[in-house]
Amino acid sequence: MPGGVMNIETGAGVEFAGKLTTQVIICSLIAACGGFMFGYDIGISGGVTSMDDFLLKFFPTVYHKKHEVKENNYCKYDNPYLQLFTSSLYLAAIVASFFASFACKKIGRRWTMRLASLFFLIGACLNAAAKNLATLIAGRLLLGAGVGFGNQAVPLFISEISPARYRGALNVLFQMLITIGILLANLINYGTSRLVPYGWRISLGGAAVPALLLMIGSIIIVETPTSLIERGHKDKAIETLRKIRGVKDVEREFEEILEATEQAKQVKNSFGNLMKRHNRPKLYCAVLLHMLQQLTGINIIMFYAPVLFQTMGFGSDASLLSSVVTGLVNVFATTVAIVTVDKWGRKKLLVEGAIQMLLGQLAMGIILAKSLHSTNEMPDTLAKVVVVLVCVFVTGFAWSWGPLGWLIASEMFPLPIRNSGYFFAVSTNMLFTFIIAQLFLTMLCHMKSGIFFFFSALLLIMCCFAAWFLPETKGIPIDEMEERAWRKHWFWKKYSEDVVPQDAKGEIQRAQSNPEEKENL
Repeated sequence: MPGGVMNIETGAGVEFAGKLTTQVIICSLIAACGGFMFGYDIGISGGVTSMDDFLLKFFPTVYHKKHEVKENNYCKYDNPYLQLFTSSLYLAAIVASFFASFACKKIGRRWTMRLASLFFLIGACLNAAAKNLATLIAGRLLLGAGVGFGNQAVPLFISEISPARYRGALNVLFQMLITIGILLANLINYGTSRLVPYGWRISLGGAAVPALLLMIGSIIIVETPTSLIERGHKDKAIETLRKIRGVKDVEREFEEILEATEQAKQVKNSFGNLMKRHNRPKLYCAVLLHMLQQLTGINIIMFYAPVLFQTMGFGSDASLLSSVVTGLVNVFATTVAIVTVDKWGRKKLLVEGAIQMLLGQLAMGIILAKSLHSTNEMPDTLAKVVVVLVCVFVTGFAWSWGPLGWLIASEMFPLPIRNSGYFFAVSTNMLFTFIIAQLFLTMLCHMKSGIFFFFSALLLIMCCFAAWFLPETKGIPIDEMEERAWRKHWFWKKYSEDVVPQDAKGEIQRAQSNPEEKENL
């Protein structure tokens, strides 16, 4: 495999010995099936809510509004219960991610992923068999529990087993599987929309497939060395570390993980420690990163793409087909992030992606403002231009804020606050996903094309945040982030002034045990 044995001096730290092994790649791919579950749900819910059979059974008011010719283009789907169908999952995921943060620590990343797949499997079965709205929402809540547990455990798992120089590319696999899940869901929706009257049941029940893949895969994969040490299995941890690094000389990395774990044990209250001054920059950046990721407007496209395209005058089949096109673009663009994230770094991709999305949103807003009014249909040529602009927007998201939001948040926290810090990142993501999913159709009804200008303004803020306030984390071992990223950042370094760097702690301890050095201290 590429990578070779490494032991390279890199400024303030050492890149540990090891290579990119088949074991790490397979474990990362299997774990990333948690992203497949998440992506499938994102893609499937938007397509199902545009199917007449589904609407007629659960949301007859929306069905009748949809087929009234004179109904306002922007308000056809404005229904709080329809929005609750989509958004309830993310409300459940917020609660689930809190419990998942403890599960990751107590029972390990692997078992947490197993629980995620179980919740998701039961939710998929309930949705497929639903006969009333209550059962449908119950299924969505269980799917949300699966998403919360999966999104908490998977990125942490991948970050902890990956060599530092390949961590970015491997973590982007999570987002890659999200995009594949969305694409597959769009293709399934396109096919099942013709299967009257039960096509929507097949679409919703199909969520069981990625859940089963993760459940079976979680039996095969190894646990992370960090998690094994946390739970007292040191011998198994060093054996696992040798297996995933492909070399025997892993003592330096093992000792660093062991030291970080011992320090973590001294922290009695992980959530309380997270609020201390020197940890606030990480918390602020993780929360802002995931809040802004959802405020890009991407969920306008991914949740409601068929609805949005029907608003612009596309027929039902054409709108689903357009969603397939954007899904394909999403998958291919994410491969760009895999290739470039560990070469170009995180910040460059985030800034470029924000600018690209900003231009796409502005262009869409201008076209809709001029050409799509309350009761007309948009000219065919302009509608196709909007689809192209949607692809431009999706491309920008797929190689920047989409994968990097999960990656950066999973690698920025030291072990004592890793689970609690990442909980805040995941729960923020789910909270703002819930807010957008719950409010978007109402916002579309009232703001009309102005909604695109609203998200454009937020994209400008995102660009500034990424350029000025995010430290570059490329290639830095997770347990050296404090010294090599945060303490060197022009703004956040003032928060770390009262923290003694790890190397300095060692010098102090040696000096205190040596009288001659103690005098020089």
